[in-house]
Amino acid sequence: MRRLILAFAAATAFILPAHAENVTVAVTAIVEHPALDAARDGVKQALAEAGYKEGENLKFVYQSAQGNPGTAAQIARQFVGDAPNVIVPISTPSAQAIVGATRDIPIVFTAVSDPVGAQLIKDMEKPGRNVTGLSDMLPVADHLALIKEITPNAKTIGYIYNSAEANSVSTLAALKAAAHKAGLKVVESVATKSAEVQGATRALVGKADVIYVPTDNTIVSAFEAAAGVAAEAKLPLYAADTDSVARGAIAALGFNYFDVGKQTGQIVVRVLKGEKPGDIPAKVAVGTDLVLNKKAAAAVGLTLPESATKRATKIIE
Repeated sequence: MRRLILAFAAATAFILPAHAENVTVAVTAIVEHPALDAARDGVKQALAEAGYKEGENLKFVYQSAQGNPGTAAQIARQFVGDAPNVIVPISTPSAQAIVGATRDIPIVFTAVSDPVGAQLIKDMEKPGRNVTGLSDMLPVADHLALIKEITPNAKTIGYIYNSAEANSVSTLAALKAAAHKAGLKVVESVATKSAEVQGATRALVGKADVIYVPTDNTIVSAFEAAAGVAAEAKLPLYAADTDSVARGAIAALGFNYFDVGKQTGQIVVRVLKGEKPGDIPAKVAVGTDLVLNKKAAAAVGLTLPESATKRATKIIE
């Protein structure tokens, strides 16, 4: 009888939380910036729409690592000790810290560009173990097409990134491959912390015709520093993150991260209702928005083409 009870407990390890009156969802991000904050809020909204409401039957815990990988590891250990029903790490560094800390607690990552390359899962269709989630793999070929559309004379793309962020390294490889096909050259500049973003941007002045910032948490957290240098040097600045357009980029084709969070939250709900994370295919987020900034474009001497403004989701005047 004891063996039967233990076998039943093991088989229902991921099912029991679904019938609990109250659930705890713990969320963490490597740093606070508009895109990651929006993803967090989208997760909470999806939970509310599914009937999990904070203060009623949901305890929603959030912690930011403030850009420090060591802090991310501490948060991971704390969350594992607290044993929530689901952990939602936002960004690749936070996801790597959480996945490395537990093989038991369900994990649903989000805003991770390359979850296989980051060694979070072995396969998108069959993640396995206790992990699944949502990728925000960037459509770099579309980004280069947008750059050529708005700045057709550009030949060299400046790329600012933190070489310690696995997502940015994989994006760089994809960008170089797409740029080669498009007849463009990529010049790299590294910033390992937010205080280095301004200098890394300055290093591209005179070497690049435009600057492209991926969804790199270090760079995006100090985006205004990059935008200030680019504006001073009259260098068009493009972003992969649409929230960065209001912060000084001239254009971005990317995800609405509140929607990314909602799509992630819907996966969390499936786990809370009893599905095993490893049985849920990891997916790439759906939907792209084109956001343009006329003021930022004018500041570097550009007029946005009608072909772009006609299809823009949002235009900042």
